[in-house]
Amino acid sequence: MIYSADGLEINYLSPAEILDWPPYSDIPEPSQRYEPFVQRLDDVGLWTPSQIAGRRWSVGCVSLEITQRCNLDCTLCYLSEHSEAVRDIPLEEVFRRIDMIEAHYGKNTDVQVSGGDPTLRKREELVQIVKRIAEKGLRASLFTNGILATRELLSDLCAVGLVDVAFHVDMTQQRKGFNSEEELNKIREKYIDRVRGLPLAAFFNTTVYDENFHEVPTLVRFFRKHTDVISLVSFQLQADTGRGVLRDRHQGITPDTMIEHIQSGADRALRFDTLTVGHPSCNRYAMAFSINGNLYDFFDDPGFTVPLLNATAKVNFSRTDRRSAFVVASLAFIKTPLLWKKGLQWLVRNLWSAKADLWAARGKIEKLTFFIHNFMDACHLEHDRIKACIFMVASQDGPISMCLHNAKRDEYILKPIAVSGAEGEHLWQPLTGKTIPTTGLETHQVNPKIYPIKFLRGRTRANAMRDSSYASVSTDSDLNNDIILAPDELQ
Repeated sequence: MIYSADGLEINYLSPAEILDWPPYSDIPEPSQRYEPFVQRLDDVGLWTPSQIAGRRWSVGCVSLEITQRCNLDCTLCYLSEHSEAVRDIPLEEVFRRIDMIEAHYGKNTDVQVSGGDPTLRKREELVQIVKRIAEKGLRASLFTNGILATRELLSDLCAVGLVDVAFHVDMTQQRKGFNSEEELNKIREKYIDRVRGLPLAAFFNTTVYDENFHEVPTLVRFFRKHTDVISLVSFQLQADTGRGVLRDRHQGITPDTMIEHIQSGADRALRFDTLTVGHPSCNRYAMAFSINGNLYDFFDDPGFTVPLLNATAKVNFSRTDRRSAFVVASLAFIKTPLLWKKGLQWLVRNLWSAKADLWAARGKIEKLTFFIHNFMDACHLEHDRIKACIFMVASQDGPISMCLHNAKRDEYILKPIAVSGAEGEHLWQPLTGKTIPTTGLETHQVNPKIYPIKFLRGRTRANAMRDSSYASVSTDSDLNNDIILAPDELQ
């Protein structure tokens, strides 16, 4: 359906189109893994020389949700009101989805081990999951609120192949005793200390909404001080995608105003338009060198950066071994004589500009990448943005766009899962964790809308607390495990 918004025509998906849009189930031939993405980008007019998608990788990342449970109740949560009652999917199914990701996208694909919060999964199972991802040649990232991501757990996960850890910390999480993003830096510093010295790339995710938008420059200044550990920060703009109590975003919070705030905190201009990552309405991307706490724009010269992207297409750079990444980049540059002149001019200009900081830092150079993610509301999904999506979720039926997955999450998390056993194929029930014969599904239905209050989150909990007639008739044995809380960080 076509609507007019701010003078622009936008092709929003209708409810029927959202329901009918299937996951990507066709597995391409190994030599053709990039082609489906390239074709979709070309269909929407985004296959340009500056496009990273389809060159650097066949997909941006794939979220592997290993639990729906969480120990926070975020005001902008993307989960379903039923998520807390859903049992952790069988390990066998998790492994099958990992294999599916590799079959669709190939080696070195970034797999986000997420949820809910993945640290609520049994520790031994979480270790097995990360190990399986690494054994398939994929890159495992742990996406967590950090509460249970101890130094010991991170060390164990590193030992089996974890590459990145992404901590999500912001005011939407309602952590006890913190009234601003600046105060939450105490939590961030604690998490930074847990990672320091481990062979991990550390990321920080921040949901941006009306009450913390003004603090973005302060956050950027904080991240600048810790680039010895932090290599990427992601700002995710408010979207109405799930059970959170907040809804519409303030009209002044846009990717463009976010760029202005980031540049204010960086104390210099950074180019977010040199390279395109999927759809520009979804993602903005900048990268800077960090020297002595100051930032220097890596993408300041599109005439050099864009040809460099094309010359190093499908080259994989290590995120945990910076020396290795430098060597790989240098070899790619040496093999491209046409870039030598522009590259040397770019290098000399930047070295001269940073000479004072290089001297003060004794030549030590770090990197800091900025991502702005502009997720869509579940009821306002744009056709072209879904088609050009770089952020997939591994559903049981195949990869599907994260925004589209959020729009019909219950369809996936409440659907029984086929599992194999000694007596043949059975169905695993998400709300009970029980396995039943495929012929007995109708007699084992569970009402997903009646839970004890402790399993409710977001809007559903707020409504239930106001409704004195609310009755929770289900028993705990029919639902999920108890939620693990950390009193020092939670309301």
